Amino acid sequence: MTIKTSIVAKSVLILSIAAGVAACNQNKSADKPATGAATTAAVADKAEIVFINQDSIVSQYEYIKDMDKRLDTKAKAAQADVQSRQQAIQREIADYQKNAATMSADQRAPIEQRLQRKGQEFQQYQQNAGAQVQNDQLNEQTKLYEKLVAYTKAYAKEKGYKMVLTFKKGDPTMLYGDPSLEVTADVVKGLNEAYAKDKK
Repeated sequence: MTIKTSIVAKSVLILSIAAGVAACNQNKSADKPATGAATTAAVADKAEIVFINQDSIVSQYEYIKDMDKRLDTKAKAAQADVQSRQQAIQREIADYQKNAATMSADQRAPIEQRLQRKGQEFQQYQQNAGAQVQNDQLNEQTKLYEKLVAYTKAYAKEKGYKMVLTFKKGDPTMLYGDPSLEVTADVVKGLNEAYAKDKK
């Protein structure tokens, strides 16, 4: 059996950022954008509800890239450790099978019991290693979620948005949003700038 590492980035954004973070209580009026010369930024500035693209966050947010590397390294180390232990037990079993025909029943019995016990201990170890990998993933996902929600709340408050929605490809909860209301690029830029400061 192998330890499965699910690449978090895709599952992570259990982030409908709480299906829309109601971020601030400011009562900005929802003025209709002027037709013609209004830029996307100007329209978004007057809006109370905007949205971001989760797929872009996953592919462009440096924190997620680093998180994936950390998880991948841990999962590979756990996998290598489990395989090493498994191979050691398999060698012992192979050695025993070579010599079993020349042993008496009394000689075989304690060896078989020991090998059986080792096999059970290995299965338990393998399960624990897999659980630890999943636990690491969950902890990282939780940290990421909290980081994104905190940033989005601050961003919405600064801009005067009352709600920030998210969408991703294949998610039917949001079928269409006017492009003028998308703030993905601005959010990704801010997230990466904040992360770069945190890393220093």
